[in-house]
Amino acid sequence: MRVTVKVGLLFAALWIGVKMVYYSTVTGAARYELTLPILSNILFLLLAISIGLYLHKRKETEESNALSDIKNALSAGVPYIVVVSVFMYFYYSKIDPEFNRHQRAETAMQLEKMLNNPDDLEKMRESNSEFEVMSVDEIRESIISNQEAMYSPQAVTTISLLGLLLLATFNSIFVTIVFRKLVFRGPPPGRK
Repeated sequence: MRVTVKVGLLFAALWIGVKMVYYSTVTGAARYELTLPILSNILFLLLAISIGLYLHKRKETEESNALSDIKNALSAGVPYIVVVSVFMYFYYSKIDPEFNRHQRAETAMQLEKMLNNPDDLEKMRESNSEFEVMSVDEIRESIISNQEAMYSPQAVTTISLLGLLLLATFNSIFVTIVFRKLVFRGPPPGRK
């Protein structure tokens, strides 16, 4: 197995560990705060790409081009993304389904406040032409059905998969540029 894939899998396992420790130790309303898990996910993805590419470049004996470095960086990021996204599906469907229920309840409460305020209701109707002819109950049903689909484990997994893939691509390009300009300027260490 390539060193980049190993590094990606290692950091995915580390992030899963952090997420499970967070789930086990944080209680109350703070448990629904996603800032720490999201930022740690971004950091671990960046570390997987950076360390994976660094270790690969240290082992390589031939000079490579930027495109192959980006590919090698992504070969650390993609296993990370796949493992983390599959974990997220199981996390939100089996381990913590209460999170999705909480998010839906929060959205429903905010929606009720907006629907009970005539100014907010008018703004909603202006922002969506379909709402202009709907009653308040029809608007409520429409928005809640959209929210149900958005907070499903499948949707969360799909969105995280696409978002992480986009982030991994940009990180791979950025890390490759930094490594080529600052870290690995000369010929590869094994080359004479």
